[in-house]
Amino acid sequence: MNDWMNYVANGYFPILVTAFLLVRIESKIAALDSSIKELTRIIEKHS
Repeated sequence: MNDWMNYVANGYFPILVTAFLLVRIESKIAALDSSIKELTRIIEKHS
C-alpha cells in the first residue's frame, strides 16, 4: 500500500501541479491579450 502511495505521489503530483500552473498561465495570457487589444483600440481611436 505504501509503495502504491509513493508511486501516485511521485507520478501524479508533478503532473497535477504542472497542469494547474499551465491553466493559470493561460488565463494570464488571455488577460494580457485582452488588455493589448483594448489599448490598441484606444490608440487607434485617438490617432
